[in-house]
Amino acid sequence: MSDGEDEDEVGGVCEAEAELEPALAISPAKGGPPPRETWAKKVEFLLAVIGFAVDLGNVWRFPYICYQNGGGAFLIPYCIMLIFGGLPLFYMELALGQFHRCGCLTIWKRICPALKGVGYAICLMDVYMGMYYNTIIGWAVYYLFASFRSELPWTSCNNPWNTLNCTPIFETGHNNSVSPAKEFFERSVLEQNKSDGLDRLGPIKWSLALCVLAVFLLVYFSLWKGVRSTGKAVWVTALAPYVVLVILLFRGISLPGASEGIKYYLTPQWHKLKYSKVWIDAASQIFFSLGPGFGTLLALSSYNKFNNNCYRDAIVTSSINCLTSFLAGFVIFSVLGYMAHVQKKSVDQVGLEGPGLVFIVYPEAIATMTGSVFWAIIFFLMLITLGLDSTFGGLEAMITALCDEYPRTLGRNREIFVAVLLVLIYFCALPTTTYGGVYLVNLLNVYGPGLAILFVVFVEAAGVCWIYGVNRFSSDIENMLGHRPGLFWRICWAYISPIFLLVIFVFSLMGYEEMLAGDYVYPPWSISLGWVLTASSLTCIPAYIIYKFLITPGSFTKRLSIIMKPEDVSETTAINAVYHGTGTHV
Repeated sequence: MSDGEDEDEVGGVCEAEAELEPALAISPAKGGPPPRETWAKKVEFLLAVIGFAVDLGNVWRFPYICYQNGGGAFLIPYCIMLIFGGLPLFYMELALGQFHRCGCLTIWKRICPALKGVGYAICLMDVYMGMYYNTIIGWAVYYLFASFRSELPWTSCNNPWNTLNCTPIFETGHNNSVSPAKEFFERSVLEQNKSDGLDRLGPIKWSLALCVLAVFLLVYFSLWKGVRSTGKAVWVTALAPYVVLVILLFRGISLPGASEGIKYYLTPQWHKLKYSKVWIDAASQIFFSLGPGFGTLLALSSYNKFNNNCYRDAIVTSSINCLTSFLAGFVIFSVLGYMAHVQKKSVDQVGLEGPGLVFIVYPEAIATMTGSVFWAIIFFLMLITLGLDSTFGGLEAMITALCDEYPRTLGRNREIFVAVLLVLIYFCALPTTTYGGVYLVNLLNVYGPGLAILFVVFVEAAGVCWIYGVNRFSSDIENMLGHRPGLFWRICWAYISPIFLLVIFVFSLMGYEEMLAGDYVYPPWSISLGWVLTASSLTCIPAYIIYKFLITPGSFTKRLSIIMKPEDVSETTAINAVYHGTGTHV
């Protein structure tokens, strides 16, 4: 048995005792883990889940992908994939975390010990995500500081970083003209012109590194005390984006040309529904938007009370996430319509996919508005808060998993552990703050969690639904909520959701080159390095199966039987049922 498992034996049944009567709870003074916290208020849990699910992708990816795949018609495959694919997985993770009260490592003792490598794979992917996602938030921090001046620096072409091709917004440009907003992002914020790409990244840009350091400091002081600190932080990071989105929406629809942008966004193109790419894009968008598989939903729900109504939580939070994406489309395309009006172009000649939409196109539009400094400040504050609570969730998944697995070593010293972990991730992230760091950010995004997470969640769903069993899982939910999930949910968990994940994974493998499409051609060695990153997390799964098989005594068939069978589910169930009761809906 591994060291982590030895510690867990001492710690008891995955911290389920934290809610027991004081006389029965394990005391930290006697060498057990600290009592497991619960959310101070139910609303803090909901805000944390919403904050994790609603991230930068809701603002820059959904609006663009919606139009590219049929405009208003895209909502049909989008909603179908939500109902049959994303929502069942979202509900499954919330229920698993709440019932077993564990992170993504220790929980596999209760489900299928052989698949504990899934938890290690998730932890590794969370590290990769922390290395580049916080850098993107750092770009927004850089923009925020740059906005505190009388004139936004991307308004004119009279700056040291501008080239002869720079053309102000209201002037007619030539074929090679470049907007000042684009040059500000590429030549002032990133300074990627001083790099030869991945072959020569160049030195660290220290102003950008300090912005990323500020992000890590905010993350630390939001995570160091567990749900006590996270619960307070999400009141700001989860709610502030909605306030700003509503303000920007009213501002956007008041601009000339906004109606053309919204029309462009919503006009149904029914003929596109016959293409498989539209349905695959809908499935991918739902999956990456809701975020099952990153261990975050498991971690956040593990701090709930046992009989909390996680079914209602799943419906409410996933619906809010999808509606937020739809709302963001109006905010973005009303301004794109305005930009088309100003530049006397069609809307499709203005918009860009990905970071270019929120770091070039939208700032360029803001620069033309009255009170541009104010609009820039609140816009980048929104981007920062959108990114922060998502990175809270990703890192909390890894922290919860490791603290649960090593309760005496890490769980009792959470503040120190979180500090050391974030320092290490920050140093690993420093290459992304070099002049060529943007190319590394793209590479990490695609090959870090981008491809691997799909297969990892497929294995997770297969382990829960096919090995642990849908019937047993449904009984666990009945024990918490007082009723079994309906036939629809059981069919989705047993058949539809795993197939949903496998199909997305296969098509993502076939089209991975499109994810790196752009002006820069990635050298062959970098693609090989990317596949090494993908393999590093995926190999955790078979490696742990082999390790667990080798350390388990008995014959071949007996070993297989032992490592596929839950170790102490009955104990967890008994403790939870007796001391928390059943059928109470919170």
